[in-house]
Amino acid sequence: MSMILSASVVRVRDGLPLSASTDYDQSTGMQECRKYFKMLSKKLSQLPDRCTLKTGQYNINFISSLGVSYMMLCTENYPSVLAFCFLDELQKEFITTYNMMKTNTAIRPYCFIEFDNFIQRTKQRYNNTRSLSTKMNLADMQTEIKLRPPYQISVSELGSANGLSHLSVGEYKGTGKISAAPHQRLEPVTLPGIVSFVLSLLCGALNLIRGFHAIESLLQNDSEDFSYVIAFFLGTAACLYQCYLFVYYTGWRNAKSFLTFGLICLCNMYLYELRNLWQLFFHVTVGAFSTLQIRLRQPQGKSPDYNV
Repeated sequence: MSMILSASVVRVRDGLPLSASTDYDQSTGMQECRKYFKMLSKKLSQLPDRCTLKTGQYNINFISSLGVSYMMLCTENYPSVLAFCFLDELQKEFITTYNMMKTNTAIRPYCFIEFDNFIQRTKQRYNNTRSLSTKMNLADMQTEIKLRPPYQISVSELGSANGLSHLSVGEYKGTGKISAAPHQRLEPVTLPGIVSFVLSLLCGALNLIRGFHAIESLLQNDSEDFSYVIAFFLGTAACLYQCYLFVYYTGWRNAKSFLTFGLICLCNMYLYELRNLWQLFFHVTVGAFSTLQIRLRQPQGKSPDYNV
């Protein structure tokens, strides 16, 4: 029998549960799905705004908007279009009932537990799919899902409750690779970060121009050292890579930024004869400033774990 089993409202920023339906099913499958609910709530800020997780006999669907996520658990054969219509109805009612100030300043779990009454009533309506389908126009939601289908989350992307990642079958057999969460989001850009990004681009451009001039000098004078050309272009690559690290999340991001800064220092030490002290100071200082901004702009964090 296809049906909605439970639903909850969770704050995206820190995974704080704001409201949830009352669940009486204590079966092993439901207990396992509650664990997935808990793990998903920790990663909402890293995931797209519309997702589906298939877990055997059950599906977990959720949508996120205005800092709040609406999650539901249903059987695997429950129609996807009805599932997202259900979530959309929860979202509209919650936004109408509670303002963003209340949701952003909430400090204790389930502080909007009275919303459970609406969740239960809506769940009962959507579990009676025969009468429901005749009263609703599903065309808009069907079109929207067709144009922008929900992102399919794999269990390996979630990681276990203790922070260790699950390995898929292929990974367990020796590949040694662990899937990273998609769409990892960094903290908002600050004004010093923007300044460091622009200065890094400037240093990269200066190195690139000096590199081409060094090539011209090398062609005109065979006594010129080709290693200077390499040093200029390595400096350019290092500056541009710092810009990349500032904008995008990668594994070992902080370590890469320090190694890149070390390369900038080495290139400028080698170019000591071609640059005055002020030029050297400028390039090294910009490299250090960019490294600091990369270090400060970390992935969006989570507050302490809440029971969902």
